[in-house]
Amino acid sequence: MHRSGAIMAWNVFKFCTALRSLGSVMILLVLGVIGVTYYAVVITNYAPSLTDSPTFSSILIALLVLLLFHCLLVMLLWSYFAVVCTDPGGVPVNWRPLADEERGENDPLTDLGELQIVGADSSGNPRIRYCRKCNQLKPPRCHHCSVCGRCILKMDHHCVWVVNCVGALNYKFFLLFLFYTFLETTLVALSLLPHFIAFFSDGEIPGTPGTLATTFLAFVLNLAFALSVMGFLIMHISLVSGNTTTIEAYEKKTSPKWRYDLGRKKNFEQLKAQLFEYQSKRCATTCVLNSGFGI
Repeated sequence: MHRSGAIMAWNVFKFCTALRSLGSVMILLVLGVIGVTYYAVVITNYAPSLTDSPTFSSILIALLVLLLFHCLLVMLLWSYFAVVCTDPGGVPVNWRPLADEERGENDPLTDLGELQIVGADSSGNPRIRYCRKCNQLKPPRCHHCSVCGRCILKMDHHCVWVVNCVGALNYKFFLLFLFYTFLETTLVALSLLPHFIAFFSDGEIPGTPGTLATTFLAFVLNLAFALSVMGFLIMHISLVSGNTTTIEAYEKKTSPKWRYDLGRKKNFEQLKAQLFEYQSKRCATTCVLNSGFGI
């Protein structure tokens, strides 16, 4: 039994190490898909239509597709690198929960016996938790990420595609990334659909074998991404509406009322407010820990 436990721990360690090493590979893969898509939509099909199309309507459609494509592409890249580069939020060193002196409460760290209990007491208030891997206290809704090797505030999940944890401080960018990715991939799939149908027609298709293969590949990739991202987008919108995370959706017990649910409108307003309140890493972390935005 001890041997199997040691083997499992070793396998998990190797898996986490492998995920860390995928960082630059996944970013290059995303940029590669964007490059193939750009070549198929702009260079191969719609940019030449601005000069080669015989009708005004064809030129207008090509101009509209190119304008929407570039606008969505800029927003997609901005939100993507915002998720990649923004710290999801970590627990400050030697963090201690604030004692409520007005209610006459003592410092909750004076009695270390409470640290062994995780979850909530009979009144529904969260108790202090202790991370044995980080060797420090952690706030409510905080989880340890084995890939990043630290505790993340309001951790949703570790995303391989963005090479980062999705937590309190970058969740808004992750949601925007899903939104713009869905719009961009849907636009590309619809704009390349006539060219994809032409592959199965009997008529002659203009273009070289290389450009035709690139168009075919770009359509298949973007259609697959549009369908998969749509599912993730619907899931995360439902999570935001209930003020919960992916981890909490699996961990929390079935109850008539989730204690962090402020109502659908206020939950979305809370996420919107984070776009303006989180101006710096230090200020943002303090905001999450003390003001109730993320906890």
